[in-house]
Amino acid sequence: MKPARPSAKYVCQTCGYQAPRWIGRCPDCQQWNSLKEEAVKSRSRRGDPACGDPSKPTPISHISMSEDMRLHTGLGELDRVLGGGVVPGSVILVGGDPGIGKTTLLLQALQGLGKGDQTVLYVSGEESPQQIKMRGDRLGVQGSDLYVLSETSLEALLEAAKKLQPAALVVDSIQTISTDQISSSPGSVSQVQEVACQLLWYAKRTAVPVFLIGHVTKEGMIAGPKLLEHIVDTVLYFEGDKSHAYRILRAVKNRFGATNEIGVFEMKETGLEEVANPSELFLSSRPERSIGSVVVSSLEGSRPILVELQALVTPTGYAMPKRMATGVDLNRVSLLLAVMEKRLGLHLSGQDVYINIVGGLRVDEPAIDLGIIVAVLSSLRDRPVDSNTLILGEVGLGGEVRPVSQVDLRTREAAKLGFRRCLLPQGNLLKGDSMEGLELIGISEIGDVLEQVMTCV
Repeated sequence: MKPARPSAKYVCQTCGYQAPRWIGRCPDCQQWNSLKEEAVKSRSRRGDPACGDPSKPTPISHISMSEDMRLHTGLGELDRVLGGGVVPGSVILVGGDPGIGKTTLLLQALQGLGKGDQTVLYVSGEESPQQIKMRGDRLGVQGSDLYVLSETSLEALLEAAKKLQPAALVVDSIQTISTDQISSSPGSVSQVQEVACQLLWYAKRTAVPVFLIGHVTKEGMIAGPKLLEHIVDTVLYFEGDKSHAYRILRAVKNRFGATNEIGVFEMKETGLEEVANPSELFLSSRPERSIGSVVVSSLEGSRPILVELQALVTPTGYAMPKRMATGVDLNRVSLLLAVMEKRLGLHLSGQDVYINIVGGLRVDEPAIDLGIIVAVLSSLRDRPVDSNTLILGEVGLGGEVRPVSQVDLRTREAAKLGFRRCLLPQGNLLKGDSMEGLELIGISEIGDVLEQVMTCV
């Protein structure tokens, strides 16, 4: 009698779609030749040596809570993005471009989590202990409480964690760790899902926070199945241009806090340094009386950030004018240019328009609409805007300027930085017509901006 043939499935390595047989094109993500054969192997986590005994149902009223449930990393910007600190037993996924500073960030965070008599464990599947030691010496990360393990086997990783019982665990990276329960190669969809699930199981059973570093694709998304982001508790993206020293840590998912908070860091030779006042940093090198330059306000969570927005309008040499935008939505820019042509009678069809947010920050909120229009007008008319003026307002298709949220926070930040006047929607003046040291000018439609641009010089 022939032995039973092991069952197999075909899994898309891009999106995780499963099929009983091979097909050339994935019906889910439409990628060609992305399905790979993987053996199906039954497994159970009941005997997992690192997780202890299975838990029993408990009435919610009997669950004890301590007053301070969060652990502090020593990095105020990281704690802000996480909602006030690291929640014990949480699984945090950190993604970003290669060389952006993910390892640097977590090594500095581990130093803060390992203070006192607590031990922390850093597991690397890509670097040797000597390489991590060299980086630690450069960052000033020292101490006998930080343990380093170079390992790619999940079973060996969990066994080492069981013996050490660390206060925090970092896995660098999730795509390099594999388990013997899955026969596919490391980094495959099945391996990433299974490793993430077992690390989640370990974190919940032991109340140890686990940080996972994830590779990203060329589109900037975390590599592997989308299910990986659903498994973990928090997803952080470390953003920034390698040519700039500034780094932005942004939460796109957080079960224990807000998802619209950001942390700002500056990369130096000794590691990442927190930026306590991002507005002052982004505006520090702004020239006086610069044509096409205005200051707008972006609200990131509870923090208003003032940034410089630049516009360049030049006659086009192409059959179709070029529209380029860095740091803002290009479709939104095209919409605002169409509103300017219709409501202001401007002819921009023969002009190339370039928009840029200085400092590498990306702003997606509509409160910068009026700032884009003023910057384009300034460049088109070749007249500078007063450098001490803040521009706020959302613009509708009819040319009306609509109120924005949290205007008090934005104007208070501007007054603190020495701004003297603010163009803002007329609807936002209902709460107060003045602020100490800051003149508030209401704008009801974009036609009113023409006069203000001509006088703010």
